Amino acid sequence: MKQILVFILFATLLCWFMFAPVYKHVVIMRQALLQKEVDYLLEIGSNGRHGYINEAMINDSKQRMAEKGFLPTDLVYTVATTTGMGGTDASQPVIRGTGLSLKLTYPHHRLFVIDQLVGITIPAQTDRMGAAGMKMSEYVP
Repeated sequence: MKQILVFILFATLLCWFMFAPVYKHVVIMRQALLQKEVDYLLEIGSNGRHGYINEAMINDSKQRMAEKGFLPTDLVYTVATTTGMGGTDASQPVIRGTGLSLKLTYPHHRLFVIDQLVGITIPAQTDRMGAAGMKMSEYVP
């Protein structure tokens, strides 16, 4: 009985050592892609021609993220401004000098389940990875 238990523990640790770098790499890459997309949307949304991040820009972003393996329905975009205005309405763009912020989140999708097998505390099912940024608007009416 002890030999079976030792074998199971050894096999579990061996699997964890083999696959831990792979899914950690997935987490790092997803985080980097989220931040890159936030930076891109802020650059486009805060330029002198826009001053907003509207639903069309967000839909285009979801398509780009889907090409990289993300599920578009799980992406959550939150647009805000330093003045409390919406920041998503093309008819009321954010004026130059006002901060336009964007937060993009995505669920972990059970990436850390293998950590739980070896006793490491994992993020809750409701926790999400995310990226955020702020850029001053350059829009001048």
